[in-house]
Amino acid sequence: MRRPIDDLPEYRSRVRGCLLGGALGDALGAPVEFESLGGIRRQYGSAGLTEPAPDRRGRVGLITDDTQMTLFTVEGLIRGADVTAVRRAYLRWLDTQQHSSPPAADGGVRTGRLREQRWLYSQRAPGNACLSGLRHREAAAPAPFGEPGPVNPGSKGCGTVMRSAPFGFRARSARHAFELAAECAQVTHGHPTGYLAAGAFAAIVHFLMNDLAADGSATDSAPLAQAVRRAMDLLSAYPSHEETTRALRAAVSLAAEGAPSPERVESLGGAWIAEEALAIAVYCALVNPGPHDVRQALLLAVNHSGDSDSTGAVCGNLLGALHGETALPGDWLVHLEGRDAITELADDFAAQSAGGHEATGDWLTKYPGA
Repeated sequence: MRRPIDDLPEYRSRVRGCLLGGALGDALGAPVEFESLGGIRRQYGSAGLTEPAPDRRGRVGLITDDTQMTLFTVEGLIRGADVTAVRRAYLRWLDTQQHSSPPAADGGVRTGRLREQRWLYSQRAPGNACLSGLRHREAAAPAPFGEPGPVNPGSKGCGTVMRSAPFGFRARSARHAFELAAECAQVTHGHPTGYLAAGAFAAIVHFLMNDLAADGSATDSAPLAQAVRRAMDLLSAYPSHEETTRALRAAVSLAAEGAPSPERVESLGGAWIAEEALAIAVYCALVNPGPHDVRQALLLAVNHSGDSDSTGAVCGNLLGALHGETALPGDWLVHLEGRDAITELADDFAAQSAGGHEATGDWLTKYPGA
């Protein structure tokens, strides 16, 4: 969907906000990803994690596979905006997990500039289904929605959701965003709940960035709550939606019940599976919906005994898409790994969406085939 040039500054801010917000949440949650809530409190105090913390080697702000795969999702959408292009982008991500530096370009999959970013060549606890799914030699056509997919048919890990925000950026409709995200999720995860949760997340992002016309200054939960309701309405039309629908309903209901707490977060699950990760992120955003609430939302999203980096990432995607980059904590951004590269990728995506965009020689070097 092409956008009027006058809309570009606001749209670019939202794309930046979504990608940088997701990366912030990812990096915030990474040091405590495998810790229990009790362990987090013993290490950081009764309030848990209250600011970005160093990892075991003393490094602050490092992203994980969640942000890595999200960036390759963006690159795939710039280059082709279909399942084939996105799968090829994920194969470039797979290289970052199998090599210590960029392998030689081959004129096929190994092309473009993103894969040349050496900082991406780091293993940060990548998901097993993501790795095994991409090691299938041949691409398989997606299954009809509601049926097990052709790859890892029993897997519904949160690796589908954590990489899927970009599908909501430029799709011509929420349904298109939903279905493209769900089809691309089947590249690695075949359980219907796994890929339908990815579709629901992409639809929420689409509604936040396109249909609601929010100006980024909303201080209550209305824009996000409306986006979630509309995504749930869309989700309900697909077979096997029930697990994702129940999880989102639980998040919406819990957000209306009282003061948020890590214990309430944990009542929604551990977030290792797709629908729980989405529900926790939605809950944390709903109870901290304003542009000045992003810091608190992300802290709530990571202080639990579960997949803290993924829930932090998805929560950051949501609030960044709603409010734009100016709502993100600047003192946290200073330490964020890959910040400049993430910003450049966001700007390129936004520029391609603007009316009158032309693919120059340098552009085609960065994104062959775009």
